[in-house]
Amino acid sequence: MSGPFDDAPPRIVLDTNVCLDLFVFRDPAVSALREALDCGAVIGATSQACRSEWERVLAYPVLRLDDAARAKQLAAYDAAMRVFDDTHAFALPRCADPDDQKFLELAAACGARWLLSRDDALLKLARRTKREGWFEILTAVQWAAARGPSAP
Repeated sequence: MSGPFDDAPPRIVLDTNVCLDLFVFRDPAVSALREALDCGAVIGATSQACRSEWERVLAYPVLRLDDAARAKQLAAYDAAMRVFDDTHAFALPRCADPDDQKFLELAAACGARWLLSRDDALLKLARRTKREGWFEILTAVQWAAARGPSAP
């Protein structure tokens, strides 16, 4: 059966550490992800809870971002990400880090194909979420390697 989103690019959820690598540190290891977001090959998904965490993290003193830099990073995030409702209809595994549960919930609710993370608590759930056919949990480097060099 075909649905209205069959031709839509796949959705991807990024945890806060991946967002730091992507937007703040401009880490070359996530350049394939940046290109995929920029060209529309994937749709970056966020929720109000995830966006709020991003805004809070941008204010951490260790990042040394002034008000203008924080505003620029928030604007870049908002331009790259689309807000989805995080209400999901099935039971998800519990993440050992309760602060990361919101990323699982968002991935399930928006129908994400991937959840990218550097967090061990999320990565430990990768086998289960893939086996259940929900979404894959990968590092950004694993995701890029799986897409191959010719992918956008």
